[in-house]
Amino acid sequence: MKQTTVLKINKADSVVVCLRPLQKGEIINVDGEDITILQDTPSGHKILIHDTEEGVDIIKYGYPIGHAKVNLKAGEWVNENNLKTNLAGTLEYTYSPVNEELNVKNENKKFKGYIRKNGEVGTRNEIWIVPTVGCVNGVAEKLVEKLKQETKLEGVDAIHAWHHNYGCSQLSGDHENTRKILRDICLHPNTGGVLVLSLGCENNQPDAFMEMLGDYDKDRIKLLVTQKVKGDEIEEGMKILRDLYSLAKDDKREDVPLSKLRIGLKCGGSDGFSGITANPLVGELSDWLVAQGGTSVLTEVPEMFGAETILMNRCKTPELFSKTVSLINNFKEYFISHGEPVGENPSPGNKAGGISTLEDKALGCTQKCGRAKVNGVLEYGDRLCDEGLNLLSAPGNDLVASTALASAGCQLVLFTTGRGTPFGTFVPTMKISTNSTLFNNKPNWIDFNAGELIEGSDMKDVLNKFIDKVISVASGELVRNEINEYREISIFKNGVTL
Repeated sequence: MKQTTVLKINKADSVVVCLRPLQKGEIINVDGEDITILQDTPSGHKILIHDTEEGVDIIKYGYPIGHAKVNLKAGEWVNENNLKTNLAGTLEYTYSPVNEELNVKNENKKFKGYIRKNGEVGTRNEIWIVPTVGCVNGVAEKLVEKLKQETKLEGVDAIHAWHHNYGCSQLSGDHENTRKILRDICLHPNTGGVLVLSLGCENNQPDAFMEMLGDYDKDRIKLLVTQKVKGDEIEEGMKILRDLYSLAKDDKREDVPLSKLRIGLKCGGSDGFSGITANPLVGELSDWLVAQGGTSVLTEVPEMFGAETILMNRCKTPELFSKTVSLINNFKEYFISHGEPVGENPSPGNKAGGISTLEDKALGCTQKCGRAKVNGVLEYGDRLCDEGLNLLSAPGNDLVASTALASAGCQLVLFTTGRGTPFGTFVPTMKISTNSTLFNNKPNWIDFNAGELIEGSDMKDVLNKFIDKVISVASGELVRNEINEYREISIFKNGVTL
């Protein structure tokens, strides 16, 4: 992409994006016409290139991102103060399938992973403690510390307890959400051994929970009910953990095809460059991985509003189209049932970075899944069963959505950001910056810089570097959240607490 002052993303757009701060009175040239900047405008923000009357749609990425609140002049800074969303309630949709030939080759590349007994492959080999209820979080933490001290982490990548506040005082679907996510963590291939740690009297009853795991590897997943232990539950837990460790420490990485790799696609702290650099780059990676037989998963359903028809029309079958319609409208109804508007999504940081409406955010956000056909649609807590591109029901909240992606079976999450964030979920959470300023200012947070795409670098060259980086991470290279030990889970809370 050639370095310039402003960028017009699509030929039909009525705005351009500032690639550097512009001052009032500066002149830019767009499509052969000189336009005078009418206000000081920050980098990443939008400049109107045509006079636009009140109520008329403003176009970016080739689609409406809302309408003008007042009459606007060419050269004006377009932001949340003069642009209003078009989003409202649920809609009826028509299936108009789009079949695009991607022409991406299978390169037969491999990564080094841990092949599990059921054939799934992990990118890490860790020992995990999974509490069935928040009451035993403290016990879990003590066990982790003792096992770390004994083993010095020799032969395993990490030892971790996945704290949460739930497992009791929940009802119906809310309770099942918790059980599904905890089940999914126990069955994840990134662990070589799991201690399921229970209190005993909680709603999430331990025996019923273990049945929920199905046909699991009983050598690698063990249960301890602390109320049934006479005496010291710590020592009893250590006996089990030592047995799990003795198995996991001998696991070795092997060459496996990229068809075994599953990546989650997430963005957070987005800015005006997200839909120009990092998200399109991740979209190219997603298409490339799908061509290798691998799997990618897009979530953040509220951040699909305004771009949902693009995804719907890429559904492989009418049945998947119907599932995607339900995915969107069910989440809209969730908003409406709580008396909340469906379009109030952009955060203060998003707005400061140049994102003005939810449509603006969604049209950039959904670029993370490239152009491949949608091959599967998952409800919250479901585990992957279809290769290729999948859509997953979860909110936009960074930690909740990232946890949901990992729970679905993704062995790593690609997380694009324009503002920066240090967190990570229970699988490697690789941060891709949308701009070089963030990459240079926060090297302790960011793993890869997509900002060079607006500094003269070619997409193909950056993509090849990015592919190599992802394969290295899948093969064991630590990402920043792992190095910093910033790792946690968050479960979607949607119901009454007793």
